[in-house]
Amino acid sequence: MRGLLALTVFGGGIAHATLAPALRIADVAPDIPLIVVVLLALRRGPEFGCVGGFAAGLLQDAAGGGLIGVQALTKALVGFGIGTLGARLRVTQPLVQVPGLVFLSVAEGLVRFALLKLFHFPAPFVELMSYVVLPQALYNGFLGAALVLALAWTEARQRDAS
Repeated sequence: MRGLLALTVFGGGIAHATLAPALRIADVAPDIPLIVVVLLALRRGPEFGCVGGFAAGLLQDAAGGGLIGVQALTKALVGFGIGTLGARLRVTQPLVQVPGLVFLSVAEGLVRFALLKLFHFPAPFVELMSYVVLPQALYNGFLGAALVLALAWTEARQRDAS
């Protein structure tokens, strides 16, 4: 579990730092650590999601130069929440995981905005939702769908090989 956690934290952070600018479409970049945390929390549970989300968010906060701890808190909450729901609901189908990823991306953006408002963040809510949170959530959904399909294909290949 430690190896997977380290892979989640550093792999998502490195992918976000290196791939996200290349994957940027019209100033919208995917939140790769959030996608990785959600997909792995669905498979590993709430503890893994919480710890992985906190570490990935803290790494993102440190690399981004913003307020330290905001993304760590929101990603830890998302990882714990989706890990808890994944244990209680049947969320193994990609048609459930991808809309869930979009919903959690919006929820994470709203919580992050609320936390930043506590520190007098100057951006208006409507502009932030229109130009940042909703486009990024949709982009996360498309990228997450590709990752979910790749994971399903990999798991099917492993079952066929054994």
